[in-house]
Amino acid sequence: MKIRQMFDNKNTVFSLEVFPPKKTSNIDTIYTTLDQLSELKPDFISVTYGAGGSGGIGTGSLTAKIAGDIKSKYHIEPMAHLTSIYTTKPSAHAILTELQELGVENILALRGDRMPEREPETDFVYASDLTKYIADFGGFDICGACYPEGHPQSASLIEDTIALRHKVDAGASHLVSQLFFDNQDFYDFRDRMHLAGINVPVEAGIMPVLNKKNIERMVTMCGASLPKKFAKMLARYENNPEALFDAGIAYAVDQIIDLISNGVDGIHLYAMNNPKAVYKIYERIETILHASNRA
Repeated sequence: MKIRQMFDNKNTVFSLEVFPPKKTSNIDTIYTTLDQLSELKPDFISVTYGAGGSGGIGTGSLTAKIAGDIKSKYHIEPMAHLTSIYTTKPSAHAILTELQELGVENILALRGDRMPEREPETDFVYASDLTKYIADFGGFDICGACYPEGHPQSASLIEDTIALRHKVDAGASHLVSQLFFDNQDFYDFRDRMHLAGINVPVEAGIMPVLNKKNIERMVTMCGASLPKKFAKMLARYENNPEALFDAGIAYAVDQIIDLISNGVDGIHLYAMNNPKAVYKIYERIETILHASNRA
């Protein structure tokens, strides 16, 4: 099933993101995680493309395998990530062919993160270039990434919105946002989208705070700002892992409830391969999700 259709059938789509295990880890760890997450019956599960979203040798096939298993074993729609920065046209063709053979119909097209020790490929300079290639290849529903506070490398929010319009025009039928911690940033972004004539569904990407180190790394990578309320929470509980975990869950729940109340198209929960955190959040929002989709 194409994910774009889900937005026509539900007021609030709910999805999860997982990542493949590191090369040094047992691949069975991801299936232990999926065994638990699948019980929540999310609308779809996305699978990232290698460490840090950079891709690399062999990671495409691992992403494809896990995505294929999500569909065939767990009967949940998968969305496979594909990054442009280290992908050539021949390798993209091979990955897309493999995904089709596995019955995977949905792709999140991204630029990906640059690795200092490796020069980028030049076939797809921007995510929009990869998006168009996938659209021309045919058979896939394409999701694009968006940044509520603007892409870190965009000169302005106007420039970022123009780039997003190019991505949608290239074939992205819906969007999923990078993490953010102030919902007003998301609402302002949604207003900019609509003013620019970008009217595709957009899921809000929510990442629960599990520990201070991880969240600071992600904020550095994606450029998200920390509201005073959030920063005070980190400062107060940074030396108490259990308290920080519980406070982070509560913060994410508050964000999600507010977003659903304000008509968000979907919630994309960055699961961090941590079923415990996902379950704690889901049990707090389950009835609200159901109420939204009955409205």
